[in-house]
Amino acid sequence: MSVGQDRPGGAAGAGGDGRERPGRIDAAEVRHPWRWVAVAVIAVLALMLAHLLVTNENFDWAFTLEAMNQNIVIRGFLVGTLLTTVCAMVIGVVGGVLLAVLRLSDNPVLRAVSWVYTWFFRAVPRYVLLTFVGGLGALFATGFSLGVPFDFLLTQWFGTPELRLLTVDQQRVYALLGGVLGGILGLGLSEAAYMAEIARAGLLSVDRGQHEAAESLGMTKRLAMRRVVLPQAMRVIVPPTGNEVIAMLKDTSLLVAIPVNAELFFRLGQIKNQTYEVVATNMAAILYYLLATSVLMVGQYFLERRFGRGFGASAKGTGPVAAGVSLGAGGSK
Repeated sequence: MSVGQDRPGGAAGAGGDGRERPGRIDAAEVRHPWRWVAVAVIAVLALMLAHLLVTNENFDWAFTLEAMNQNIVIRGFLVGTLLTTVCAMVIGVVGGVLLAVLRLSDNPVLRAVSWVYTWFFRAVPRYVLLTFVGGLGALFATGFSLGVPFDFLLTQWFGTPELRLLTVDQQRVYALLGGVLGGILGLGLSEAAYMAEIARAGLLSVDRGQHEAAESLGMTKRLAMRRVVLPQAMRVIVPPTGNEVIAMLKDTSLLVAIPVNAELFFRLGQIKNQTYEVVATNMAAILYYLLATSVLMVGQYFLERRFGRGFGASAKGTGPVAAGVSLGAGGSK
């Protein structure tokens, strides 16, 4: 038999080790006709939407751009939306990490305090909470003051002067809690409850051996938490935290419950009530939220890539070892 001639039985030839090699496999590509049907349907719907946005007179884009460029609207976006989001998230993240540490503490009292806080603020809707915060001035008929606890009892018993460090009258309390500060406080306290669960999940994702290894190197529990545990937990914490930031940005529209005047949606609502341009002013709000959310999503992407280095992907220029490849001396095939 000449070299290269097919062997009987359909074998194409034999390898160097004498084993038969299989013949050619005629494989047919799997067809997906429904994919093209789905593409066609989506294309038609996209064209219909574009036609609606361009030709429908109720989409007054000129008025939308004019409303977006109003000074009161821009200030509402910067103060009531962006500033409130940043400040509320700072309170939420710091408070959430603290509550998560307390929840994982060996002290049952601290665990109970953290659980009760999380239970309460997760149970109360944010709109209801903001309404309550806006009316807190009614609780302080004589004003709000900070000082030594129960100093009024000391005054009654021993005649000592009241040890008050700061006193704010009721009208000022109404003004403070009925504005942006009240919105930041209400949203921040609510966010801390959600961030506590996110941070707790991140801390629990770090293997207990990391704690023990850090302590074996002489680190205190606080130092080990800051330098070893938290950096690894950030890989789990960052993605849901990014979602919380985006949700907080949108929840600033709930500040109308206080009510806060210097807020984007409230200002656009005033323009809508004066001009009756319902669609145009609502589109202005949608475009503002789309713009801010898109920026936050880009930032979230880079943060996730930053803290996710070394997890779930091979190093650059290397790949997983293929099965059946010798690993060198002593390696199996």
